[in-house]
Amino acid sequence: MIIGCDFHPSFQQIAYVEQETGEYEERRLSHRGEAEAFYRSLAGRAVRIGMEATGNDRWFHKLMSDLGHELLVGDASAIHASAPREQRTDKRDARHILRLLVENRFPSIWQPSVGNEEQRQLLLHRCRLVRMRTRIKNQLDSIAKSEGLTGSRAWKAKRRQQIEALPLTGWYAERRKDLLALLDEMDKRIEPLDKAVQAAAEQKCRSAAVDDPSWRRSGSIAGVCADHGGLEAIPPR
Repeated sequence: MIIGCDFHPSFQQIAYVEQETGEYEERRLSHRGEAEAFYRSLAGRAVRIGMEATGNDRWFHKLMSDLGHELLVGDASAIHASAPREQRTDKRDARHILRLLVENRFPSIWQPSVGNEEQRQLLLHRCRLVRMRTRIKNQLDSIAKSEGLTGSRAWKAKRRQQIEALPLTGWYAERRKDLLALLDEMDKRIEPLDKAVQAAAEQKCRSAAVDDPSWRRSGSIAGVCADHGGLEAIPPR
């Protein structure tokens, strides 16, 4: 079965054909219940689905992976450029995607595996929290400078002690106390993420050593290699 899918956040319009019988049908499936029930009913069959690259679709990618269906994601601009010059509708878009699939002209793009997406979420989550922590440190540094405490901005135990010792009163003191508490909370939340990134990097290095016996591990972890089609190192810090 080949399915052309015009995906929207709350529903999807599909057009599909059974290659063995030539049977053709169109349906509109609401998310998630109706759509999930439809694709689960196809479990065990050879199914290829094509859709434009879009957002709000992680659940759909995971469902297709769990069911073993082949999901192709296409370049939206290339799909639109190959469409006839007529008013676009959901049904026409689904038919057009199906036509491209049947004619082997679907402009599919690379998409990460489910496992790779998990690593990306780890890196993204850690990156966002580190940025939040940096903003907190910058605010504390600004307080220090306004009180005449200059010097290196490098955040060390001595720098924190100097900031804590500043003779602040009122809301200045309250702000310092809250920022230091937030900083401690950020450190607490980031620490397990650092360990998870380190563990993922070491696992990647072990896999690389198994795949390539001539590969030698360096003295430090370079980072997690996330698949981009071509591998690139993503530093953990």
